[in-house]
Amino acid sequence: MTWSASQYVQFEDERTRPVRDLVAAIPPVEARRVIDIGCGPGNSTEVLAARFAGAEVTGVDSDADMIAAARKRLPGLRFDMADVTQWNDAGPWDVMLANAVFQWVPDHATLFPALVSRLAPGGSLAVQMPDNLDQPSHVLMRETALDGPWAAKLASAAGARTTLPAERWYYELLKPHCSRVDIWRTIYQHPLKGGAAAVVEWFKGSGLRPFLAPLDDAGKAAFLRQYEAALAKVFPALPDGTVLLPFPRVFMVATR
Repeated sequence: MTWSASQYVQFEDERTRPVRDLVAAIPPVEARRVIDIGCGPGNSTEVLAARFAGAEVTGVDSDADMIAAARKRLPGLRFDMADVTQWNDAGPWDVMLANAVFQWVPDHATLFPALVSRLAPGGSLAVQMPDNLDQPSHVLMRETALDGPWAAKLASAAGARTTLPAERWYYELLKPHCSRVDIWRTIYQHPLKGGAAAVVEWFKGSGLRPFLAPLDDAGKAAFLRQYEAALAKVFPALPDGTVLLPFPRVFMVATR
């Protein structure tokens, strides 16, 4: 699957708000080396660089379009193409940020302690992950995938992400390796203008990607029409055409 930077940043303010909240929770540290893992188009890297202005800040992402957008946005910083599941720079890092990326990556029981081991003493791993697979937006994606001529092509699409463990599970995983673990969950209510069509546009830049990638243009258009019609029943528009999109996210800051 490929990403579209332009599609992703249609809702840049809403997508960047969680990373602002996450970066604000990182404990003060004299940071020299800072990494944004899965940096996307650079909006999260920009927040990170502003917080740690004196540090060497690097971004990595597996998608060429995202890296190109990040380099254009922040030409003074270094951005590298890398599969986050294979990235193995030993560091040490003073801050490692992963904003809305690890929900796509399996085996957190191995991954997260391995990342903490690359932190300098007093350094922090800061992670934010959408936790919305049980929300109507995603339930309807899966139901639409099963209800149409595309069903066979989309049989495995729902498996691109798995349900996240509970917050306690992450705390128990990380605490033996850390001096401090801060975990919380926030449900944002994003006001989107344009009714159910706006919800479709939002998820075309993220959660819908595994469902759309296997389809041709005609199939994509038909799938999106059916999905939008289903969304309209559960996201009634306010009088001004705005819908409220509930978006749960899990945050953690693990300090070595």
